[in-house]
Amino acid sequence: MSILERFSVALAASAVELPGPELVPERLARTAAQVLPVDGAGLSLFFTSGRRLPLGASDDDAAVAERLQFTVGEGPCLSAHATGRPVTADEATIRLRWPAFYEELSARTAIRGVISLPMEDEFRGFGALDLYLAEPGDVRAVSLADALDVVAEVAGVFRATNRRASPQADGPAWLDAPSAGRRSLVWQAMGFVNAGLGISSADALELLRAHAYGEGVDLDEVAARVVARELPLEELSLDSDAPHG
Repeated sequence: MSILERFSVALAASAVELPGPELVPERLARTAAQVLPVDGAGLSLFFTSGRRLPLGASDDDAAVAERLQFTVGEGPCLSAHATGRPVTADEATIRLRWPAFYEELSARTAIRGVISLPMEDEFRGFGALDLYLAEPGDVRAVSLADALDVVAEVAGVFRATNRRASPQADGPAWLDAPSAGRRSLVWQAMGFVNAGLGISSADALELLRAHAYGEGVDLDEVAARVVARELPLEELSLDSDAPHG
């Protein structure tokens, strides 16, 4: 059975455990992690600079890794998105190229290797599949050809789902994925900071990132606290040691 045949069978089976069109991204991430020799996978979309929307992850570590890249503003997926080319990074590469990301990743997850693959076709330039590995050297054991076949299949599922979406809908149902809803709080928090402190949206995002990094928490968590008015804007301050992305 080819990898695409195995992907199709596994994806169909996952619908039993994860029913509902909004969970399509999570099903795709779990299926990718199942058919490839990796320990986890995650899917995300990029809309504009700095706005990365997580859609689904195969497991908790994969979800944390996505949030960490977004929080520190650096990492393999952001580089893959910027170049439009796959990025394969073992532990040494991650430590060297993205030190802030590596510091958090190694402290909070078992992940030590990442393969980031931009999506093609109509998702070219704003969709990506991240593959995560626990053993540092295992990135070299993953067939890039197989991984590219899988990401092409993932894009095909999204494309088909788009076509089935109702013209009256605001967008495909998978945009209502739980992780996407949590990330939307960041955009709300940016608006609060923008208006409350009279700074640009880009500076608001950097301020939130700096606070998250300084506190050792995810940006999504800081945003939720800002929106809930649990974190006064006066407490936000730029940290000169925080990474900028």
